[in-house]
Amino acid sequence: MHFDVFNGDADGILALVQLRLAEPKQSTLITGVKRDIALVKQVDVETATSVTVLDVSLEKNTVAVQNLINNQVPILYVDHHRPGEVSESPLLTTMINTSADVCTSLLVNDYLKGKHHLWAIAAAFGDNLTAVANQQCQLNGINTTLQNNLATLGKLVNYNGYGRSTDDLHYHPKDLFIELLAYQSPEALFSNKSSLFYDLEQAFKQDINKAASAHVLFDSDICKVVSLEDAKWSRRVSGVFGNELANQTPDKAHGVLTRNLDGSYTVSVRAPLNNKQGADEVCIQFPSGGGRAGAAGINALPEEQIEAFISVLQNYYN
Repeated sequence: MHFDVFNGDADGILALVQLRLAEPKQSTLITGVKRDIALVKQVDVETATSVTVLDVSLEKNTVAVQNLINNQVPILYVDHHRPGEVSESPLLTTMINTSADVCTSLLVNDYLKGKHHLWAIAAAFGDNLTAVANQQCQLNGINTTLQNNLATLGKLVNYNGYGRSTDDLHYHPKDLFIELLAYQSPEALFSNKSSLFYDLEQAFKQDINKAASAHVLFDSDICKVVSLEDAKWSRRVSGVFGNELANQTPDKAHGVLTRNLDGSYTVSVRAPLNNKQGADEVCIQFPSGGGRAGAAGINALPEEQIEAFISVLQNYYN
């Protein structure tokens, strides 16, 4: 039995869409909300004959990966997050690149030699790699209308991945993947006025309009930190709202806080677009932090550490 393990955001889902369009395979799907990254441990080592892992940190899954290797299960691992110590094994094939201008879908696109490049471009837009995505559009002769639709698709699929649990999401990431896989090209998705693209677009507009009420905790020439109320809409929009803020003021770092049930805060961090490095370095200074150079997060920041977080963010980019 093959297992496909993937992040529930745009990058993870659209990487797998590309891969399964090019290499169809019956598989058991393992995914979750964007922050749910310790996914490999859900693979049943007793029944697994092979595993593909997309867009989840190897550093957060080393024990589960080693367990699969010990059980002689071959693994293809494609990612752009901090890998930690990578096991040397003929059973583990890795395509890992932590460059701030790379995402998992672009790595899969390279692997497939551009066979389904439109999905990869949408994923790059979703990961807020706007300059890279625009360059890919130019190289592939994509017209402005299609370019704008790909940018919106990436943003919407990414938006759908944020939540405390899958109950917060409009679509479970498994279902979203299955629906998107029915389209050979996103162009067919855009031409279908009853498709999920338009449903998500309407839902996103409603949520992002509410984010205008975000409470500003700190604002300087270096960084801006805001908090959102504890609600389903705010949890859904937190990551994409961070991208929107980064696009508005590309010289600043940004932090978006949303309250958790235990009183701690989920934090989305965006490095300045004009200096896409260090977001992960900021976040790993806190116990539940991680991510990549351009965008990272903290799953449970205690309320008493908010000032410390703001200080670290400000000092890092000062």
